[in-house]
Amino acid sequence: MRLLPRLLPNSLFGRLVLVLLGGLVLAQLATGYINLTERGQLLHEAGGMRLAERIADIGRLLDSLPPEERPKIVAVFNAPPLMLSLDRPPIDLPAETSRNDIGHGMFAAVLRFALGDGMKLRIVRREGAPESFRLRDRFAPPDMPMMQHRMGPYGMRGMRDFSPDGAFYTVQIALRDGTWATFDTVLSPQAAAMPMKLALTLLILLGSVVVLALVAVRWVTGPLSSLAIAAEKLGEDINRAPLPETGPLEAQRAAKAFNTMQQRLSRFISERTRVLTAMSHDLKTPITRMRLRTEMLEDEGAQARFLRDLEEMESMVTQTIEFMRDTSASEPVQRVDIMALIESLRNDYCDTGRAVDIEGDVVIPYSGRPLALRRCLANLVENAIRYGESATIRVEDSAGRIIVRILDDGPGIPGDELERAFEPFYRGEASRNRETGGTGLGLGIARNIARSHGGDLQLRNREGRGLEATLVLPRDSGA
Repeated sequence: MRLLPRLLPNSLFGRLVLVLLGGLVLAQLATGYINLTERGQLLHEAGGMRLAERIADIGRLLDSLPPEERPKIVAVFNAPPLMLSLDRPPIDLPAETSRNDIGHGMFAAVLRFALGDGMKLRIVRREGAPESFRLRDRFAPPDMPMMQHRMGPYGMRGMRDFSPDGAFYTVQIALRDGTWATFDTVLSPQAAAMPMKLALTLLILLGSVVVLALVAVRWVTGPLSSLAIAAEKLGEDINRAPLPETGPLEAQRAAKAFNTMQQRLSRFISERTRVLTAMSHDLKTPITRMRLRTEMLEDEGAQARFLRDLEEMESMVTQTIEFMRDTSASEPVQRVDIMALIESLRNDYCDTGRAVDIEGDVVIPYSGRPLALRRCLANLVENAIRYGESATIRVEDSAGRIIVRILDDGPGIPGDELERAFEPFYRGEASRNRETGGTGLGLGIARNIARSHGGDLQLRNREGRGLEATLVLPRDSGA
């Protein structure tokens, strides 16, 4: 039972197609079986009735003629698929007829009905063609035309009806003078064969319904796919174009609700950004006045402490505005040389005396926003250097994505706080002092930039000591 969910398609389109196609195939199989069964039975009855009536007519004709005239009648009707003779002894009837031989019972019943109660009847089903079928050419009358002799009184159709796959019977009718008229015959297997026209009709019907089902399912699930794609892209660009409100009524309502939600989110973010921008402007003015007053202090120690506090306040205000306002979204997408970007960062940190190592390579340029990516990597490298005094950048490139790992030898983060490290203003125990502590916004900004490119940023503790930040950038994100 557990294997069944794994075999089912994951998409709604696939499941609807599977259900529709499965139902159609089962319905077509059942319809074909019923049609073939009924058709076979009707053809078998019709074929058996026609043959039985012919045997009965010949038997009554022979019974009405004197013995010397009967050979002429035999010569006329003695041709496949009905061989006639008057010189054979009575056949031995089997002790018991199989109850499962429906064809034998049906043919016998039809013969008795056609003959009536005045003539005795014996009928035996044979496993193969009777000997008289194979000896027909040897004992044919010399005055019978060759084509009529070989084709019988029913022409080519009679020869076509003779098939080794049919049901062979030997029928004996007792005439009034005690002579047994023996008929070796065969029932055509056409009743059991599948007609090509019926098969072709069912195939065309099945193909037409399958095509219509696929079109209908795609028509229904198309708006849902568009809605899912729009929801995934919403985190990358809140100001993306609205969804077209087309399709079925339910799809139109869903698209309209999604567009309304997008407008409200965009308006909320814009209003929040304007408020924070105003707060930043208002805060910078008193910070500037406090900086001027601090520079006038005669106590150098107090002056240094005040300046350090003011710098921290100004940094917090600036980074808060940058965190709340996604400035990278307005930057155009370009072809970015990731390795050149990383090497420029290493050169900047090496100039300040801090070590940054690079491992791996990226050959194919990446489509992204260069300033935003540089800021993302700079925040990660800065975080690694701040707590581990050095950073190692490992780059892995593939056809589908680029993975950048930034490793440090710092104290790491407790396992239950790894996800909290991305929250605004989060600062672990190791970053609460003034020398190493930041504003607690760097990782959050880096993750926002990664997700705006369709990727993600994750943290994990290395074995032994240190932290590893893994940046994943998919190449097909369409950032």
